[in-house]
Amino acid sequence: MPKVAAARRPQHKPKLGQHFLASDEYARRIAEAVGDISQSTVLEIGPGRGIITSLLAKRARRLIAVELDRVLAAQLRLKFGMARHVEIIEADILAVDLDSLFGPKPGLGRPGIEVKPQPVKVVGNLPYYITSDILLRLFAFSKYFESIVIMVQREVADRIAAEPGGREYGMLSATAQLYARVENLFTVPPEAFAPAPKVHSAVLRLTVAPQQERLGVAGDGFIDFLRLSFGQKRKTLWNNLKAKYAEGDLRSALAEARVKATARAETLSLEQSAAIFRSLRNSPFRS
Repeated sequence: MPKVAAARRPQHKPKLGQHFLASDEYARRIAEAVGDISQSTVLEIGPGRGIITSLLAKRARRLIAVELDRVLAAQLRLKFGMARHVEIIEADILAVDLDSLFGPKPGLGRPGIEVKPQPVKVVGNLPYYITSDILLRLFAFSKYFESIVIMVQREVADRIAAEPGGREYGMLSATAQLYARVENLFTVPPEAFAPAPKVHSAVLRLTVAPQQERLGVAGDGFIDFLRLSFGQKRKTLWNNLKAKYAEGDLRSALAEARVKATARAETLSLEQSAAIFRSLRNSPFRS
């Protein structure tokens, strides 16, 4: 009989690159890294089996957990069904309408006045294969967020926190640092997960502080410019950019920013990249 009973309750197998945090100690450290959330709305991405969710639910004014896996989402709804301040959304975070979820709600104040909600704090154990996509989406809606605490593969964390001039510095580093102050908090070993991955993880805290206004690159275009700059890492900045910009304009922009034509994108600070972009912003693309 025990074998039959066990067969009727199969263990939920991980998919979609899932490795579930199983350490109470590391769950506590991650929850504490989010800070005081007693008056805050928290968005949790990928709650999994809910080890961090349980800690956040005890502290947050409102908790929204977005889980893609249907079975896990159902289990979380059962677990937190009595907690009215906890909402479980079964969805892909890349497809969630963040404007509807966090945007100003008309009608909550005086007629004709929209009440802007307090910035949201984000926490999540991000799947290794989709970390960049999730971060880029959060940055695209950065106006809603105060801070982002994420656990990612250690090598990805190193790239996000890398400084210009190092081998790890790239498009993800530049974009993250354009939108936030990055802190690499601590490393999480494989044995803290079930099943254990083959790699270490790291926890980052990104305090949202967009730099576009300060750098004079507000509006559309700068992210595309960075993407072009880092397009082929073995190429010089000149060779990456000359396919789109006239050589005369490009030569003038590099000289104005005091950047050598032989420089590579990973050696430039955000200030230098912004200076080049400002010079080129009104230059016509080459056909």
